[in-house]
Amino acid sequence: MSKSKNHGIKLPPHEAGMTIGLYGGSFNPPHEGHRHVATTALKKLGLDRLWCLVTPGNPLKDNQHLPSLDARLAATTKEMDHPAIDVTGLEAIAGSNFTAQTIDWIQLRAPKIRFVWVMGADNLASFHKWQRWEDIFATLPVAIIDRPGYSLSPLSSLAAQHFAPWRQKENEAGNLAFKQSPAWVFLYGPRSTLSSTSLRPAPKQ
Repeated sequence: MSKSKNHGIKLPPHEAGMTIGLYGGSFNPPHEGHRHVATTALKKLGLDRLWCLVTPGNPLKDNQHLPSLDARLAATTKEMDHPAIDVTGLEAIAGSNFTAQTIDWIQLRAPKIRFVWVMGADNLASFHKWQRWEDIFATLPVAIIDRPGYSLSPLSSLAAQHFAPWRQKENEAGNLAFKQSPAWVFLYGPRSTLSSTSLRPAPKQ
């Protein structure tokens, strides 16, 4: 069985009609919690593949001590270890650190793919701070994966309340990729307690 593939800053291989999850982040460092979100999305959404979009730098975080993109691509590929997961740093050539712009760039180059935006529940709580956050919900179906300590607070967030009428039932998650946006689902299940912040070494003084 082949493992996750590292496609550098290229668009991973794809074919018309595929359903593909887009899972973005700094992955600094990648850990089992990230893999849990990715594999849960693959299974519960019935996706053909999932692309991990390793960003050059998160505009909402301090990137001063961020390891190189190449290092994080290699580490994420090793951590994911799944034949249906592709790892890419394509944002480096897309020319944007913002998710909405990255989605536009990808859809322009892969117009016949049904994409789903995938993220952990911790991101939903602050999703309204993302640039063009409403456009993301209006452009792609969105799947939010449960994380420890975030089961309830994200669902009372500004983004969740704003798009509450379009929330789908969890038992219909397998059809999410075929739903017209806006459409989103919150997926419960076993949760990983790991976070990149807790695993990241303290910066040298």
